[in-house]
Amino acid sequence: MELRILYEDEYLIAVDKPYGLLSEGEGEDSLITQLTRYLKESGKPAFIKPVHRLDRTTRGAIIYAKTSECARRLCEMIRSGTVRKIYTAKIEGIPEYQKGYLEDMLFYDRRRNKSFVVKNERKGVKRAKLYYEVLSVENIEDTAVSEVKVELLTGRTHQIRVQFASRGMPIVGDRRYGSTIRSQILLFSSEIRLKHPFTGEELVIDSSFKIHND
Repeated sequence: MELRILYEDEYLIAVDKPYGLLSEGEGEDSLITQLTRYLKESGKPAFIKPVHRLDRTTRGAIIYAKTSECARRLCEMIRSGTVRKIYTAKIEGIPEYQKGYLEDMLFYDRRRNKSFVVKNERKGVKRAKLYYEVLSVENIEDTAVSEVKVELLTGRTHQIRVQFASRGMPIVGDRRYGSTIRSQILLFSSEIRLKHPFTGEELVIDSSFKIHND
C-alpha cells in the first residue's frame, strides 16, 4: 500500500489514513503496521506511537509520534484542547441553523461498539461538544444532503456520527447510526492544526481531499 505522507520530521509523521484501515493495533489492516514498514524501508527508527484515533470507516489526516517524548507532549496538547481537529461530512437532512454548536452527554457501549446520547449523568457518560457549519446542500437518492464542516471540541468515540444521527441527520453511508443511503461513510478528517511540540511552529496538516460518494 502506498502511503500518502502529509508531513514528516524527526519527531512526528502525519498521513492520509485510507478507508478500511485501523488507526491502532497490529496486523496488515493496521496503519501502524504500514507506517512501521515504511520507516524500516526508509532506514529510519521504526518507533510509531498513536496519539489520537480515527474509525476504520473514516479517511483523512492523522498524526503519529516518532519518539516517546513527542507522544507525551502531543497527548498533553490534545488533552488541553490546543490541537484543532477539523472534519468534513455529508449528512442526511439540513440542520435548522447554518452554523452552531451541538452539545450532548454520550455513553459508549463497548460491547455493542456504539455510542448513545443520554439525558442523565452516570458512570461512563461524558460530555461532548462540536461546532459545525453547513457548506452546501445537494440531493442524493431523493434525500436532501448537507455537506458540513465540523470542529471537534471534545474527542468522544463516534462523537460526530452519533451527535448528528441523534438529531435525525445520520452521516451518509453510516448504517450503524441510521443512514438509508448506500455509500462509504462520508466522514473525513480534513485538517489538523497545532503548534509543533518541539519547535513551536504553526502546523496545518491539510489532507486536500474532496469528499464524495462513489
